[in-house]
Amino acid sequence: MEIFTSYNLIIEASIIVILSFWFNGISKKTNIPSVLMLIVLGIILQYVLGYFVPDKPEFDKALEVLGIIGLIMIVLEAALELELKKEKIIPILKAMAIALIGLVGSAWVAALIMHQFIPDMTMQSAWLYATPLSILSSAIIIPSVSGLSETKKEFHIYESTFSDIMGIMMFYFLIGGLNPAEDSGVSGFAINLLITIVLALAASYAIILIFQRIKSPAKLFLLIAVLLLLYAIGKKLHLSSLIIILIFGLVIANVKLFFPGKFGTFLEKEKVNQIYHELHIITLETAFIVRTFFFVIFGLTIVMSSLASLSVALVSLLIIASIYGIRFIILRTFFGSNIMPQLFIAPRGLITVLLFYAIPKEAQLATFESGILLFVIIGTSLIMTWAMIKEGKKMESLLDEDLVDDNIMDIETEETKAIDLNITKAIDDSIEGLDTLDNDSELSNE
Repeated sequence: MEIFTSYNLIIEASIIVILSFWFNGISKKTNIPSVLMLIVLGIILQYVLGYFVPDKPEFDKALEVLGIIGLIMIVLEAALELELKKEKIIPILKAMAIALIGLVGSAWVAALIMHQFIPDMTMQSAWLYATPLSILSSAIIIPSVSGLSETKKEFHIYESTFSDIMGIMMFYFLIGGLNPAEDSGVSGFAINLLITIVLALAASYAIILIFQRIKSPAKLFLLIAVLLLLYAIGKKLHLSSLIIILIFGLVIANVKLFFPGKFGTFLEKEKVNQIYHELHIITLETAFIVRTFFFVIFGLTIVMSSLASLSVALVSLLIIASIYGIRFIILRTFFGSNIMPQLFIAPRGLITVLLFYAIPKEAQLATFESGILLFVIIGTSLIMTWAMIKEGKKMESLLDEDLVDDNIMDIETEETKAIDLNITKAIDDSIEGLDTLDNDSELSNE
């Protein structure tokens, strides 16, 4: 039976998108991440595909391309929601510090664990393999925290976005260290970052000023194509390309800040606002589609037998324990006791998979089990699911208490009104009684 015909592919892709939309609805009601459901769907399809197609198709390239586009869309989506205001400087800096300390601390401990338990793994290789496992997944976190309070939701958006960016920069910095001829050290890395920021700002200003003058209504995918082109060229030039995407999103979302005073006269504000709102919708929709197919294809590529290994389970559990142990210390330091459910919202996902496939062949180890990757992704996602469900029940109980309090107040109010009416009636009756007595006395005197 041929299942890869054109019409069959259209049917299959359409059903996957419809299911993904349905998963989002289930996720909002149950707090189970839709990404987890997509991975399970991919695993189911893997067995269905294995029944009809004996030779398993290769999905690695498709996964890599979808991962890159998804990463760009997710970071752009997050950047478009970030408002840079004076009152938000502290929360942004705090989220950045937590993301950086968590990334480096988690990578260091995970590297020590893998160096200890995985044969033939040097500390240099261990750091390289540990970095993807230490990056928070904004692809999972951002859609999952919509039900939290505004402050907590904002923190998770900042933290996961910074974790993505800094994690990718750290990963490619470590790759540069594999080749002494290309390794420029910390100073070279800092210069590279500065060049990237300057180019990103220049490109952002140019794009906004040019695109506001384009009269054609069909220009948003042209804009996305330009951003993808800049990202790819930046990668070829060994720049931190994700910074370009982040800065563009920040500039167009905060035009008043980046076009102050007389500089703002160059803007056609209505057109720029229209571009921003339409880009926000396109980015949201594109990120949804790319995220859907990325995680389904990831589920298709999972080797389930790798989870049965005792060594895989041991190393994975130690890494997961270290993730939450380090996170507990960091959050307690920055937030005190108010760390729920933030403590358990630390899933690994799209970036982890994408960077794992980006490890150079000369740095890959045959002794590293890919099941560790899968175990950590599924483990952290399940822990987050449990925390979100628990938080959802807590919010429901608080709402129920509020309703009970409101009902009690309503009852007390009604009772108070009734008492007031009775008192008023009694006073009126007393006054009438006194008036009657006065009248009777007056008649008797006469």
